[in-house]
Amino acid sequence: MAECPFCDIIQGNLEASVIYEDDLVMAIVPLHAPYPESALVFPKQHIDHFTDLPKDLAMHVMSVGFDLSKKIMNKYQPGRMGMGVHGYGVPHAHFNVFPQNHPMDVVFRKMAYIKDGEVRFGFKNLPVPSREKMDEIARILRGSVLIPNER
Repeated sequence: MAECPFCDIIQGNLEASVIYEDDLVMAIVPLHAPYPESALVFPKQHIDHFTDLPKDLAMHVMSVGFDLSKKIMNKYQPGRMGMGVHGYGVPHAHFNVFPQNHPMDVVFRKMAYIKDGEVRFGFKNLPVPSREKMDEIARILRGSVLIPNER
């Protein structure tokens, strides 16, 4: 397996601001996100494609993401919440949970830039929040994350 930052986080070899963790999944504040009040939920088992997850694990990942989206909405009050799997970036299945304050936030408009006359997307224009800021967001969201099936 090639290097995987999510596996490194799970193994404790890479620092992360953890929001939620159980035996199957972990949720963190992402390092690169259009809004720092976002989350990534991923299985602890290294599986590249989300569609290769066993159905019960995929449902658990999405359930934790749903609970986090409600928490983000309540604490930060964005216009809407976005959730989804785009399948690129880190070769480890993950579910994105992000606030939306503009209709184009679903395509991460803050990641768009023009190069050679073409619209491109990347992290180069995104500020990276401090570890302290990410830890603060994780603490706030960790406070009352609903556990799946305890609604």
